[in-house]
Amino acid sequence: MAAAPATRSAALGARRWGLWFAVVAFLLALPHVFDSPIALAVMNKMGIAIIFALSYNMMLGQGGMLSFGHAVYFGLGGFIAMHALNRLAGGPWALPVQLLPLVGGLAGLGFGALFGSFSTNRAGTVFAMISLGIVELVASSSLILKGFFGGEEGISGNRTKGLVLWGIRFASDVQVYYLIAFWVVVATGLMYAFSRTPIGRMANAVRDNPERAEFVGYSQRWVRFVSFCAAGFFAGIAGGLFAVNYEILTEEAVGLARSGNVLLMTYIGGIGYFAGPIIGAVIFTFLESMLSDYTPVWLLYLGILFLATVLFVPTGFAGVLMMHEPARRAGRLRRLVLPYLATIAVGLCAAIGVIGLLEMVHFWSAAAVGRTRMHLFWTTVDITSAVPWVVFVALAAGGALALRRVAPRAAAAWNEATYRPEAVGR
Repeated sequence: MAAAPATRSAALGARRWGLWFAVVAFLLALPHVFDSPIALAVMNKMGIAIIFALSYNMMLGQGGMLSFGHAVYFGLGGFIAMHALNRLAGGPWALPVQLLPLVGGLAGLGFGALFGSFSTNRAGTVFAMISLGIVELVASSSLILKGFFGGEEGISGNRTKGLVLWGIRFASDVQVYYLIAFWVVVATGLMYAFSRTPIGRMANAVRDNPERAEFVGYSQRWVRFVSFCAAGFFAGIAGGLFAVNYEILTEEAVGLARSGNVLLMTYIGGIGYFAGPIIGAVIFTFLESMLSDYTPVWLLYLGILFLATVLFVPTGFAGVLMMHEPARRAGRLRRLVLPYLATIAVGLCAAIGVIGLLEMVHFWSAAAVGRTRMHLFWTTVDITSAVPWVVFVALAAGGALALRRVAPRAAAAWNEATYRPEAVGR
């Protein structure tokens, strides 16, 4: 009887190690598959966003601390790393570029300990408001402390001036990609390990029932403080990688907009799962990088995606995937193919209609006088004609009505696929 749990534990451990090796192999091969400069730039951005989002989820998902100022530790870590590169380059204390993210992490840890020393005394709305005050304080200081932040122009550096280690000068984007990939693996592994430690598990307990955690002898304030500092450390690593990748930082790196972005990507991915922020960071970065080339109202679409996530899938994309795990184990995923395809088809019709209307409204309001024709999807439309308006209204309304009919069928198919008679018997 005792051998069975041990066997399952060994099998689970082997699967986890196999997953890590698969991830490393995937990251090593990725730049050989997508080798264009644009693809490398997007992948570098994704790697930085993954570390940043995972660090934020250490507070929100694991610790229950809603912060509006996580960019402070990201940005300050990046600024410290950039100053370290500029001040120490060529001197006896010159640092290899490979260690600059660690410098940013230590800076994030220090500022996390500073601001966390008083902000973690409270939780909930009070903590959120304190974080909002901190980000506004630091952002406004960026225009005052010009020696540190560089004013509106920011500060810049040259990563090739760092100490050369192993003959790598980081003169190409591929070398920077592998540096970011290395830190993604290391930081992700450390954050996962932290979530399995007693303090990481107590962060979950403090999030769910702080009074009970106090009753069993754990200080909820201390648990929040440790999680806060750890999150600041990894956010600083992401900031250091940002400095290495872009070689310039401005006040935007510590601003409220960047804090809002990490909240969006973390929630879209799913705050209740460790892999959720990874999924959210990839989706958010891809949409941000791709949509901005096609439409000036891409932020509106990201907002709609976030709103739809909150309303319909509050567990995020990771939660949606995990909802189908019982069906996968039971071998019933095939039953979901047709209902899901029907739901996706009518959902796409509704989405095309809504996007078409939004794009035409924006073109109508922003186009120069006399311009009436615009390129939309696969064709060119004249916004003065009633035909495209009628078509897109019909697609939006018809798709929405059809979605109300097919979505319950998809939900019923999911219930049937995940049904377990033994669970009912209990």
